[in-house]
Amino acid sequence: MDCPCGMGRYAEHCGPLHEGAAAADAQALMRSRYSAYALGLADYLLATWHPSTRPAALDLHEDPPLRWLGLDVKRHVADGDTAVVEFVARHRQGGGCAGRLHETSRFVRERQLWLYVDGHVTPG
Repeated sequence: MDCPCGMGRYAEHCGPLHEGAAAADAQALMRSRYSAYALGLADYLLATWHPSTRPAALDLHEDPPLRWLGLDVKRHVADGDTAVVEFVARHRQGGGCAGRLHETSRFVRERQLWLYVDGHVTPG
């Protein structure tokens, strides 16, 4: 199976992270989180979310379902144990028009693990 994040085969890219391997950098974590959204892996998303901003629960079931169509990483800037990843993720809900999520996400590395902190969504 192709990886939803667009970086080759799932078993060789995001699959190992979803099974517990540590992300090499914030961009790898962000790509694995995109894939987790595409695959409905709420537990993984919560586990990779920083405790200071993590919601108590995450419901990924929408009606009609949201389908993720592709990911474009615009930039990845790391500074020690913090990083920023800017990306555009395309999606479609039901038979509606395709949409875009343009987000600049902040990440932090704690105990050798990258975690998602929060993101700023660019309107449009």
